[in-house]
Amino acid sequence: MTEKNNKQNSNVYSLYPRKLKTQISIIFLIVILFYFYSLSETGSDFLTLFLDFPDIVKKLASMFPPNWEYIPLAIDPLVETIQIAVVATTFSVLICIPASLLAANTITTNKFIYQITRTFLNILRTIPDILLATIFVSLFGIGIIPGILALTIFSLGLLAKLLSETIETIDARQLDAIRSTGGNIVQVIWYGVVPQVLPQFISYGLYVFELNVRASLVLGFVGAGGIGTIIDTQLNFLKYQNVMAILIVLLVAVIIIETISNMLRRRVV
Repeated sequence: MTEKNNKQNSNVYSLYPRKLKTQISIIFLIVILFYFYSLSETGSDFLTLFLDFPDIVKKLASMFPPNWEYIPLAIDPLVETIQIAVVATTFSVLICIPASLLAANTITTNKFIYQITRTFLNILRTIPDILLATIFVSLFGIGIIPGILALTIFSLGLLAKLLSETIETIDARQLDAIRSTGGNIVQVIWYGVVPQVLPQFISYGLYVFELNVRASLVLGFVGAGGIGTIIDTQLNFLKYQNVMAILIVLLVAVIIIETISNMLRRRVV
């Protein structure tokens, strides 16, 4: 009986071939070696971080208790942050509609226009939002305009990519049916594309709005307006209890926005 079981076990093959296992092991080893090489080249010292951990704890402890009296002063910058996100999301949604249509091969048959649009959107996605905000602050000065422009461009690249890829995966038979009956490009888009991508489009818009709310916080550190500006100011004056109060307000606002966004997304999709 034991010999029979041994024969059966010897005939059982692994889920992954031996060659694939070897390749995965080599890749994993290369990643680990590159990780330690990066630590060495960048001068990262986790031992120092561990030894300085008590100082980190003291710094965090200095933020408590939060200065609750400072919360009313953080409401207006928070509203400004949400306004920046709303305006930037609205502009990017409006601009991304024609851009995503030009970047979808199911709609754009001209290869030159298709490739140019895709390349342009790829370039937009490679530029960090904080770099855009820094450039616009140097051009237009400190305020909400640089934040709106930076988030609009950043959101446009992301939203147009998501929507164009969604358009490319729709049922092309509906488009062909409309074209075969003499429908023009506007009718093809309105009756063939919009009904198929509208739920995903709304979901993507809400998702980008959530990203913009968070991103506008960081952009405030370079003078692009919003609640990040007062956080930077309070940090410079070492008012850590005020910073903690602002972070609590921001946390509550983000949770409320995400809850409402998720509810709307579930109703639409």
